[in-house]
Amino acid sequence: MLTFVSMEAAIEKYKGIHPGLILEHELKKRKIAKNRFATAVDQRRQTLNAITKGRRKLPVELSFKIDKELGYAAGTMLMMQAYYEIEDYRKRQQSTEGNFELGKLRKGLFWDTDINKLDSEKHATAIIRRVFERGNNEEKIYITDYYGDLRVAEILGTDSLVK
Repeated sequence: MLTFVSMEAAIEKYKGIHPGLILEHELKKRKIAKNRFATAVDQRRQTLNAITKGRRKLPVELSFKIDKELGYAAGTMLMMQAYYEIEDYRKRQQSTEGNFELGKLRKGLFWDTDINKLDSEKHATAIIRRVFERGNNEEKIYITDYYGDLRVAEILGTDSLVK
């Protein structure tokens, strides 16, 4: 087991951040290779990599293995996952409560579509893909702010977003 590090003080600091990103930071700080750590927590490297890039949710069982391996109190990483999900839900609620402003996107992006018939939720996948294929940075930032980093990354199948 690695040395004990108390996360209690850091919980407030990290609330709302994907636990995989926190894990990535911790592994780098401790100079632990992902391959070695993946083996230690009995996971495939690809799975661990997807989690540390924020593309996958941290499963309960794995969160406890990570806590044990890093010397955290049991449930620390699971709590970080819960805080992240709460923040993600809150952001999505705010974005759906706020009006999607098509005016922030150039009409030329949707030259083949009646832009007035676009529904921001029903057509989210098409809108996100189109903006990230043909949009400028300002439009990409607007879409990422509106839909949230995780949803955009899931739809695009990537972890590199413009911000």
